[in-house]
Amino acid sequence: MTAQIEKAKCFRSLHKPSNPLFLYNIWDAGSALAVERAGSKAVATSSWSVAAAQGYADGQELPFEEMLAVVTRIAKSVQLPVTVDFEGGYAVDPETVGQNVRRLLELGIVGLNFEDQIMDGPGLYGVEDQAARIRAARHSADSTGVPAFINARTDVFLKADQGAAHADLVEEALVREKAYAAAGADGFFVPGLTDDALIRRVCDAATMPVNVMTTSGQDVHRLTELGVARISLGPAPYIALISAVEKEANAFL
Repeated sequence: MTAQIEKAKCFRSLHKPSNPLFLYNIWDAGSALAVERAGSKAVATSSWSVAAAQGYADGQELPFEEMLAVVTRIAKSVQLPVTVDFEGGYAVDPETVGQNVRRLLELGIVGLNFEDQIMDGPGLYGVEDQAARIRAARHSADSTGVPAFINARTDVFLKADQGAAHADLVEEALVREKAYAAAGADGFFVPGLTDDALIRRVCDAATMPVNVMTTSGQDVHRLTELGVARISLGPAPYIALISAVEKEANAFL
């Protein structure tokens, strides 16, 4: 437990707007080891990639126990802090969310992404509903003694149809950010937000470190200037690798 607590403290300290944490998202023990050898400061899963590697679609289609089995192998294979893309916590009600977070942390994990998308229906959880779910996750994590980093993800931008409409969504995102922070979250993840001016607006107003998912061709050094504290790739590494495998297999066969 002491080692896990120290890893959790280390991971928390890596979220700095002036020197952001870069996360090359992985999907199994092999990819985690490769990222560790490459010099990463932490290991982060992508739920899309973990699911796809097991033959499932994203969105909690990968059974909970199978996901835990994959995470167990990752955590046992590397020495780095490990954070898990926990999607919607594999539950709707706060009590079960808390129970599932405890099971995740029992594996040695020190962080989790937790999103406000409704997995079995359209749209997002209401602000207060999601805040209640975050409070349950926070309480569960604190009860273990591990200062786990809860990266609260909002899909307000990812769900938008047009990028031009994103400016109108910033205020909604910031309302969620403040509510999630008050509920015990530690970071704010805004996938789908790619406009520099809007990223700066969110970073300037947010009370938590901001995480963005970078896209191909986006200047990561510019993201640092904008105040981003955590930069991740989501499923892009897995997609690139599988595309390369398919291309080589096609040439070989």
